Amino acid sequence: MKQKILLILFFIFLQIFSFRIGVFAAECTTPREGATREELEDIIRACEAQIGETKKQVDSLSREIGIIDGQIRVAQLKISQTEYQIRTLEEEIVNLSGKIERLDGSLDYLSRVLLDRVAESYKRNKVDAITILFSSRNVSDFVARYRYLQKIQLHDRELLLSMEQTRTSYDEQKSLKEQKQEELEKLQAQLLTQKKQLDIQVANRKRILEETRGKEAVYQQFLASAKGELEAILGILEGKGREERIKDVSEGEKIASVIYGASCNSNGTHLHFMITKDGKPLNPFSYLKGGINYENCSGSSCGSADADPFNPQGDWGWPLNEKIRLTQGYGYTWAIQHIPWLRAIYTFHNGIDLQGGSLDVRATKKGALYWGSYVGRCTLKYVKVEHEDGFSSYYLHVNY
Repeated sequence: MKQKILLILFFIFLQIFSFRIGVFAAECTTPREGATREELEDIIRACEAQIGETKKQVDSLSREIGIIDGQIRVAQLKISQTEYQIRTLEEEIVNLSGKIERLDGSLDYLSRVLLDRVAESYKRNKVDAITILFSSRNVSDFVARYRYLQKIQLHDRELLLSMEQTRTSYDEQKSLKEQKQEELEKLQAQLLTQKKQLDIQVANRKRILEETRGKEAVYQQFLASAKGELEAILGILEGKGREERIKDVSEGEKIASVIYGASCNSNGTHLHFMITKDGKPLNPFSYLKGGINYENCSGSSCGSADADPFNPQGDWGWPLNEKIRLTQGYGYTWAIQHIPWLRAIYTFHNGIDLQGGSLDVRATKKGALYWGSYVGRCTLKYVKVEHEDGFSSYYLHVNY
């Protein structure tokens, strides 16, 4: 008996295990034609899991392209899933419209019948049992007439009940149609968002290939540059750079020049600007003054809606001459989210990247000027200005 019970339990376990394998064994592949919503969801989960595994080793161009291809596949699947839901809802709305139309016709018919019954009852006036009794020829005639009266009254009640049920059903179906219509509108808006996301991912893939020219060596160069810059920034903030006090400077005084073109840990002309207090990075936009001529190019394109915030609200001067061009903002930036060699290294951008109307770099506030350099994979030059109350400003990728 005990062996039989164990055998039954083993088969139950085998069935459950087989079922779970069936549920989770979906692969990140193109769905079959006419795939159900559940099948699409399984494939989406498989693709997202594959992306997660690949992201753990983002150290080559091919892996990055693989991640983006996976993201594109997921976006396409989600679009297919949403389109499937939209088609289903549209069919349900058409069916509901037909039901409502039929119920509307039934209400019209029942209303006409009831109006006729009311008119007929008004003409005949009220007929009760006493009237029938005195107008009957005999008992059989009275019973027949009384039963007929009961049938009429019962029919009237059934007619009223039927009309009430039809009206209730009509209201329910109409309310349900309105709900389905709202769901449809939400799904249509969701579909537009998903298609925009797909366009961004396709553009990202194209941009990465254009920037690296499809070469692994160029990708590795960008990756090393981002890693080197982060190492240098953290080292400088920890006081590991070699620094020499030069002089006191006033706000707006020239203190350095931005290096033109690529330099140590930089793939192109830009100033990395930071503000710290007691060694901790702060958002520069909280201190720099507003009302300047600028262009925000920190998103997918210059002036795009996905750009990092540009919201200066302080009273410090700017480190570069106008027109200011923001190429990366502060915090969890668009670049960290979308540029692979930055995303692989950075989780938080502790300064802002700028270009200006000239290469001149100016002190944003009066203080003591230091010339500095940090030696890592290369020698990165920077200047620092120590201000009052524990504030300092840093200017990287410069010559002095």
